[in-house]
Amino acid sequence: MTTQERAAWQTLDSGQLLLIASAGLFVIVALTQVAAVGLVQPDVAVIFGVLIALGELFRMVMPGNREVAPIASAGAIGYALLVGVGPTGAEVDPKLGVVLATHSPLQVVAVTAVGMLIGSLPHIAVGRSSGLDAMARRLFTVAVVALCFRPLVTAGLDRQLLLAMMGVIAVFACFADVMVASMIRAEAVRTRFGIAVRDEIRAKMALCAATTATAMLVAVSTTVMGPAALLIFTAPILVTQFAFRRYAGVRATYLQTVRALSRVTEVGGYVETGHSRRVSRLAVAMGRELGMCEEEQLELEYAALMHDIGQLSLADPIPGGATVLASPTEQRRIAELGSEVIRQTGVLDRVAHIVHLSSHPYRTGHGEAQGATAATATPVDRPVPPPLASRIIKVANAYDDLVGDSGDRDRGAAVLERLRLDSASEYDPTVVEALSRVVDRYVRR
Repeated sequence: MTTQERAAWQTLDSGQLLLIASAGLFVIVALTQVAAVGLVQPDVAVIFGVLIALGELFRMVMPGNREVAPIASAGAIGYALLVGVGPTGAEVDPKLGVVLATHSPLQVVAVTAVGMLIGSLPHIAVGRSSGLDAMARRLFTVAVVALCFRPLVTAGLDRQLLLAMMGVIAVFACFADVMVASMIRAEAVRTRFGIAVRDEIRAKMALCAATTATAMLVAVSTTVMGPAALLIFTAPILVTQFAFRRYAGVRATYLQTVRALSRVTEVGGYVETGHSRRVSRLAVAMGRELGMCEEEQLELEYAALMHDIGQLSLADPIPGGATVLASPTEQRRIAELGSEVIRQTGVLDRVAHIVHLSSHPYRTGHGEAQGATAATATPVDRPVPPPLASRIIKVANAYDDLVGDSGDRDRGAAVLERLRLDSASEYDPTVVEALSRVVDRYVRR
């Protein structure tokens, strides 16, 4: 095994490896069974296999590094839900009025696995990731549908009941996919399972609904019209895929632009090389630790990358770019100027607000009226703590300003202790403890 291959495998956590191994074992069993008894209705199997392969070829990556293949999933689930293959033939079922699709659940798994493999070969040939964990999860979802629905096709149920069961099983499969994805993501990004479930529902539910609806449409139309219906009824999911691809492209462009903009301070010598990236990484990890949802984490990442952009206004750069060593007035001025730069984009107002308040002390807040004391302040005058994202950036920035890219554990521990001592007014103690847990994980890795 090459160094590159070892590195690829080492990026997989135990949950992903277990899912891939389980799917691989299931595929071996399915292929062995199909090889022993032969393909049932091979022409239909080939048509669906080609559709799955094409869908896998045009798979895409959604925000959050989620790989999806909606056309392949719709084709595979449609094959699992297939009741019949048209109204004409020698073996028309008298009750349903169609030629029954009598393929087994294991044949569904085998056809899906072969189609996915063929569709992935061009990706592998050009050096892209094989996406084994995402493929294994899609295969697991298809297997759940097939194992639940295929026995019902030959059970003699009437048409209405079959349609109802089709809908119930499709919804259950969508739920199962979200649960498996959430368990893997919770382990991969070290977040709580409940947060991972919420993020997966927000990110995937619309696409999952479109995929399962198209799968049911494909199954029903193929049953009524025959395999030719596949050419007509895969169009809705194709349009949906293009819409989601455009959305993902816009998100990726935003992030690339922000990352490029954040490097201006490094190139100009205002901050140390890698400072913005390190603060961003720490901030996002702390956000996960504190239960922030994925959309909030994205805004946090934007703000953390650009939190020092206000330093470009300084006539004399701060030594080492360490704003934690600057006066409170200078820190606020840098944050305010940086927020104004960000606000000029016209689309990142919330990010600008986070950066603006990232220099404010935790206890003093940003809502205290000048000249008001704790005894005389009205409810409106009393301090309002900065948003959680601002408090996170303040702590992450202070830590990296004092530690930098040093791997010295004693130095890191000393800085954490200093931040804890300043938690009486300057830093949120809850955020500091979250940083401590995040740093401890990085050190143990």
